[in-house]
Amino acid sequence: MDLFAYDFMVRALLGALIIGLIAPALGIYLVQRRLSLIGDGIGHVALTGVGVGLLLNQSPVLTAVVVSVIGAIGVELVRERGRTSGDLALALLFYGGIAGGVVLVGLSEDSSNANLMQFLFGSLTTTSRQDLIVIAVLGIAVLVAMLGLRQALFAVCNDEEYARVSGLPVRTLNLLMAVTTAVTVTIAMRTVGLLLVSALMVVPVAAAQQVTRGFRSTMAAAMVIGVGSAAAGVWLAGEVDTAPGATIVILAIAAFVAVTVGAGTWRVLRRRSAPGRQHAAAQLEPPEVVLQAEAR
Repeated sequence: MDLFAYDFMVRALLGALIIGLIAPALGIYLVQRRLSLIGDGIGHVALTGVGVGLLLNQSPVLTAVVVSVIGAIGVELVRERGRTSGDLALALLFYGGIAGGVVLVGLSEDSSNANLMQFLFGSLTTTSRQDLIVIAVLGIAVLVAMLGLRQALFAVCNDEEYARVSGLPVRTLNLLMAVTTAVTVTIAMRTVGLLLVSALMVVPVAAAQQVTRGFRSTMAAAMVIGVGSAAAGVWLAGEVDTAPGATIVILAIAAFVAVTVGAGTWRVLRRRSAPGRQHAAAQLEPPEVVLQAEAR
């Protein structure tokens, strides 16, 4: 029987495709800025928002968006103005978020472990029509921001001081990155869960870096890998009855391993087939470490 004959599976697939598209589009900036783990930190803060929603009998998704945005902005301001380093700010975000979330969920009337697990590890097949609308609207907004401001965001992530001297609104762009990260983490709760969303931001980017040189081509390849992992993960989870979020992440990691092995094998074969070019090739930067902005 066709799994996608059911409405809930169609909603699950659409939600996964949206997250698979926007998470790498945002994640490439976080990787470039060496903030790959910020998704985990904001995910922990979003758990506090979930606890607030359950405690007040409000929508956990909406309260998680509000709380995670406030937390992300707070961390960015601490990083920018205070003496606290980025790593320490993320650590405070981790511990405070998870502790507050566990306490608030425990105090709420709906404090079952099953309900908590849905937010921690995702519950894609329970995505409602309203959830899908929220995911689509916020996802489109994030994608438009990441693509429309690509050059400015790349400049800030690559060299913040140079971007400031060039006249770019660095603080505004940093806050935009914090807000879009918080929004992406929150709407991905239903897809891969708060504890796994960071993997979908980082792993497709890491895989794309193995075979691309330019920033724009890396972003495009990462988005393709993210969408492919999401679609295949939903289908495979339905076929073998596994958790969709975890299946999506495992397939993304498998794609990274396959691309890495394939790219390495190809480079070895090229060196063996053209030994006279080995010295010239050694002078080139390996493609996995080059992320240059490309001209339009």
